[in-house]
Amino acid sequence: MTVVLKNNYLTVQINSKGAELASVKSNDGIEYIWQADPAVWNRHAPVLFPFVGRLKDDQFKVNGQTFPMGQHGFARDMDFTVVEQDVNHAILELTSNPATLAKFPFEFTLRLHFTLTDHELVERYEVRNPSRDQELLFSIGGHPGFNLNLGDNQTGMNNSVLKIAPKQNFTQIPLQAPYIDPAHPVQFDAFQPLELSHELFKDDAIILELNQNQTTLMTENTTNDHGISFTVDDAPYLGIWSPYPASGDFICLEPWWGIADTVEFDGELKDKVGINQLAAGKEFNRQFSISFF
Repeated sequence: MTVVLKNNYLTVQINSKGAELASVKSNDGIEYIWQADPAVWNRHAPVLFPFVGRLKDDQFKVNGQTFPMGQHGFARDMDFTVVEQDVNHAILELTSNPATLAKFPFEFTLRLHFTLTDHELVERYEVRNPSRDQELLFSIGGHPGFNLNLGDNQTGMNNSVLKIAPKQNFTQIPLQAPYIDPAHPVQFDAFQPLELSHELFKDDAIILELNQNQTTLMTENTTNDHGISFTVDDAPYLGIWSPYPASGDFICLEPWWGIADTVEFDGELKDKVGINQLAAGKEFNRQFSISFF
C-alpha cells in the first residue's frame, strides 16, 4: 500500500512496507528521493529499528541468551498499519507480535508520523513501551537517500557540496567496518563545505557525534538552486553515506539514536554503546525535518 500526502508544492509517497518514504516530488516534476536502483542500492529511506548498524557477529544478548539479528534490525522489512491519514499527515504503526518477540524479546509499539507543510516534511519517531514491568532496550534511526541530480542532467555527486551548520569541528567516529572504533576519534572540519565524491565513501559512512545539538545539513550544486535542507534537533549521532564502489548520484543523511557495535563489544544489550532504555509504560519521541527547494 502507498500513502500519498499532497499540497500545492509537493507530492509525498510512503510505502506501508517499512513505513518507508519512497518519493518526494515537486509539482514541476523534480524527484528528491533516491529511486532504489537495485544495481546500486535497492532502498529509498529505510527506518532502522530496533538496531542501527551492525551488531558484533550479527547477534545480541539479553540476560545471557543470544539472539541473531541482521544489520539495522527488522522494521524496514515489515508491513506497517496505516492508523491515521489525511492529505497532509499520516501515522503508520508496527507493534510487537509473536514473530518479533521470538527474535527481539521486548514488547513495543513503533509509530512513524509524517507531516507535510508547504515545502517541508517532518518525520517523527514514536516508540512506546507497553510492558507493565520490562524495560525496552532499542535503537532507532533514519536512512533517507536524497537525489543529487535535481532538475538538470548535468548535476550529480561530483559537482555537489554538503554544508553543515553549526560551522565547527565535529568528533568523527572511525569505522573498522562494519563496527565502530570510538577509542580513536578524529576531527571533522565543518567550517568549509564538504565536497562530495564517490571516493569519499570508500571506507563506508562518515559518522559524526552531534551530542543532541541541533544540526542542519544542506545540499548544493554548481548548476542550479535545487537541493534539500535537513535539520535534526537532538540526535547523538549522524551518518553521511553513499555506496562505494557501486555509485549513484545520491547521498544519505542519517540521524541515529543508536549506533553499531564497537569493535570489542561482546556483552549484554543493556551495556551497548548508544542503547536507549525506555521504562515500562513510557514513550520516546524524536524527529527530523526536511525542506525541499
